[in-house]
Amino acid sequence: MTIKNITAAITKTEQSFATLPLRLIAGLVFSAHGAQKLFAWFGGYGLEGTGQWMESIGLAPGYLMALMAGGAEFFGGLLLIVGLLVRPASFVLAITMVVAIFTTHIDNGLFMSNNGYEFALSLLAITLALLIQGAGKLSLDGKIHNKLNQ
Repeated sequence: MTIKNITAAITKTEQSFATLPLRLIAGLVFSAHGAQKLFAWFGGYGLEGTGQWMESIGLAPGYLMALMAGGAEFFGGLLLIVGLLVRPASFVLAITMVVAIFTTHIDNGLFMSNNGYEFALSLLAITLALLIQGAGKLSLDGKIHNKLNQ
């Protein structure tokens, strides 16, 4: 398989506007959560604080785990917003949500009011939908795919 074929497969997308609100809203949410972890923006604790918390729940080394989770969320969210590499970004974000569900939220039940997993589950569903559908119209993936198939 050539690089062109791999790129075409990754960027292939349904030509629909249905994924646009999913990409934009989830991208914004993921980017904001990543910014909390990486840069202590929006009331977050930054890498040091998030790393200490991750270490306390058994995700070690905490600093590296915070860097990985924050990086996945921040940069993955930005990729969703612009519609670039949406399938790989969605895959990484889905894994991040599965880890969040099973390390932090599962014991608290479904509801957010008890720090449950409903929000992470919703984000997981969105990332899985984007993984299946691709970026859709108004995306860089769509433009790249169209250029490769001219």
